[in-house]
Amino acid sequence: MSRITIHTVDTAPAEAQDRVAAAQKNNGFLPNLIGVLANAPTALETYQVVGAINARTGLSAEEREVVQITAATLNDCGFCVAGHTALARKKLQMPEEVIQALRSTTAIDDPKLNALARFTAEVIETKGQVSDAILAKFRDVGYSEANALEVVLGVSLATLCNYANGLARTPINPELQAHA
Repeated sequence: MSRITIHTVDTAPAEAQDRVAAAQKNNGFLPNLIGVLANAPTALETYQVVGAINARTGLSAEEREVVQITAATLNDCGFCVAGHTALARKKLQMPEEVIQALRSTTAIDDPKLNALARFTAEVIETKGQVSDAILAKFRDVGYSEANALEVVLGVSLATLCNYANGLARTPINPELQAHA
């Protein structure tokens, strides 16, 4: 049970209702995270605006999901692990072995994605003070300085939702349970 109200389109504060309605329409259901964030309309706006900005980075959709699943796993956010696993499986059709490696924080066979996951973990664990060796491995597989900062952007987005879900103890929607 959530410790913070999970709003619907009808119960959300007026300044959040359009955003909640749009999320429900786009997903085919209302993710509980959106209902929680609706309590603070500016938090919901930040999540949606930064999410749209994150989608425009130089990282591919698959690479962005590597960042999101890695962050959700390390931040112990079951809701986001389930949500991003569903996206990775259904929309992106990422290989199951990559998804499972991300969820268990084990090595990925793809050297570039593995370097991205390790770099993301290092950003989180060291609060951005990544080691020279990890940064070098990240660059050696073809990532740029811009990509390094885009990982920080992705981690910031993940932190907002991971921490909000942790605070609320947001239950995983039935639509996402199979991916929990």
